[in-house]
This record gives sequence, structure tokens and C-alpha cells, in this order.
Amino acid sequence: MPDRARLGPWLALLGTLTFVSYAIERLNIDLERLGGMLGRIGSVLTQRYLPPNYEHIIQSDYLQSVLETLEMTWFATVTGLLLAVPLAWLSARNLTPSPLLLRPAARLIIIGVRAVHEMIWAIILVSLVGFGMLAGSLALIAFCLGFAGKMFSESLESIDPGPVEALRASGASSLQVFWFGALPQVRQTWAGISVYTIDAVFRAATVVGFFGAGGMGWFLRQSTQLVASHDVAAIVLSIMLVVIVSELFSTWLRHQLDESSA
Repeated sequence: MPDRARLGPWLALLGTLTFVSYAIERLNIDLERLGGMLGRIGSVLTQRYLPPNYEHIIQSDYLQSVLETLEMTWFATVTGLLLAVPLAWLSARNLTPSPLLLRPAARLIIIGVRAVHEMIWAIILVSLVGFGMLAGSLALIAFCLGFAGKMFSESLESIDPGPVEALRASGASSLQVFWFGALPQVRQTWAGISVYTIDAVFRAATVVGFFGAGGMGWFLRQSTQLVASHDVAAIVLSIMLVVIVSELFSTWLRHQLDESSA
């Protein structure tokens, strides 16, 4: 038995390597082309994108688009999280008040919005409601709803059943069981998920605009279509900077939450 336990990981590794080798061959991936890739990247960057046109990103219109991206992120995150809470409650198998009707419907909504990438949502919604922040906000709400709804639901399903059973035995309603028995147990976990969701939604917000959903991505699309490579380089750097600031803020906020729970 110990020999089989030691042999298992090696067999799994061998199987993985075999599958990767088969996939490379099947997909006709030319690994030899990777050799000169770094050199080509350096050549393209120096010839087309450097130096970045920093004057382009200090214009008032672009700075306004940065603010719009931040506003769209917060609006979509708050709305998506608020919608994710009831859906998570209804889809959790240990808490749902209607296992045969509401739980399948709630899970279908969560799975449905998660099945479609936020960029595809942006393309679909732009075709439905037109260009602008509305399409971007709705696409990000769908992304947030699918992401947070799944995480919230899974955390609810892993709670200690003791308080829940005690409340049910005392005659509490399904909502009271959720509010007083489940929510106190997942409050800290949900706070961490919410902070991470903010970070994830902001990263998505910088991309959906490329498909006409407003914000910084819209300026990136315009510069790309005009083949203004130096402007593109400046916009990409500004997006990276804002994402880094967002990541630092998320890290600080998570640290504050950890300290408050200690």
C-alpha cells in the first residue's frame, strides 16, 4: 500500500506529460518559433511603441475615462454583490427555502452568467443597448454576479450546521435561519470575497471598454484602430498603473479585514 501511494503522483505526472505532448502534436504547436519570440517582442516594442506618448493620457477626456472606469467598477461591484447574496442563499443546498424550484432557478442564473465571458457580455449588451457605460456596467454586473454568487453559495454550504439546525428546531423561518444562523458564520469570508471581487471587476472594466462599453478601454480601441502605437503604449501603461494601485488598495483592505477579525 505505501508503494502504491508513492507511485500515484509519479503516474499522474507521467500521464500529464503524455497528454501535454499529445496536445502539442495534435494542435500542431511549433515550439521552435518560441526561440526568437523574445527578440521579436523587443524589436516590435522599440520600433513601434517606444517612447509612449504620455501627453495623450494627461488630456482631460482620458482622465475622465479613468474616473468613469472607477465609477463603473464600484457601481457594478456593489450591484452585483447585492444581487449575489439572495441568489447564493437560494442556491445553497443546506439553506434554500425551495429545493425543487428556487434552488435550480438560482443556480441556473449563476451558472448562466458565469458561462459567458465578460467581454462576450459586453459585445452582446452593446448590440442591445448601444455604446456607453450602461452596456459596460451591465456586463460587469453579470461578471460580478456569477463570480461572487458561486463563491458565496459555496461558503454557505460549508458552514457549521449546528446553529442552523437549532434555529429550525425553534421554529425560525428560512430567512431567519439564513440571517441569524448562516450569515454570522460567513460574514468574514464574504468580506474577503467582496474585496477580491472589486479587484477582479476593475481588471475586467479596463477591458470591456475596448468593445464599446466605455471607460479607458474605449480610448485604447480608438488608438488601436488609428494605429497610434505610441498612444497605445501610454494607455496600456496607464492601465497597468491603475491596476497596480487597485491591487495595493485591495491588499491593504484585506489586511484591515484580517486585523479586525483577529
